[in-house]
Amino acid sequence: MNQYTLIARKNIEKQYDSECTIYELKPKVINNITKDVETEVFKNEKCRIYVNTQTDTEAKKVQKIKLFIAPELEIKPGSLIIVTGRGRTTKYKNSGMPAVYDTHQEIILELWKGWA
Repeated sequence: MNQYTLIARKNIEKQYDSECTIYELKPKVINNITKDVETEVFKNEKCRIYVNTQTDTEAKKVQKIKLFIAPELEIKPGSLIIVTGRGRTTKYKNSGMPAVYDTHQEIILELWKGWA
């Protein structure tokens, strides 16, 4: 990674004001039965949530929630992401593949409704 990319990454990470813990369902054998178990894969990772509210009409508002986090973390679609920051804790679901850049990655989130 070149020095300009490192400088850009440090500047982006200065804006991180939250932390998140990420869980995935992973198979585990319990009493000779394989079950999917909620497993913590990352803990207390620095991040930032960005919320963009778009209005088609006054009655219809659409919120787009985006997570900014380190690019080297592999966060799978469908993961449970619990974000703590700005005085609150919120559960989200990774709704798709991340946009990964040299300096960060951006993941579109949805509010958590449970494991699918």
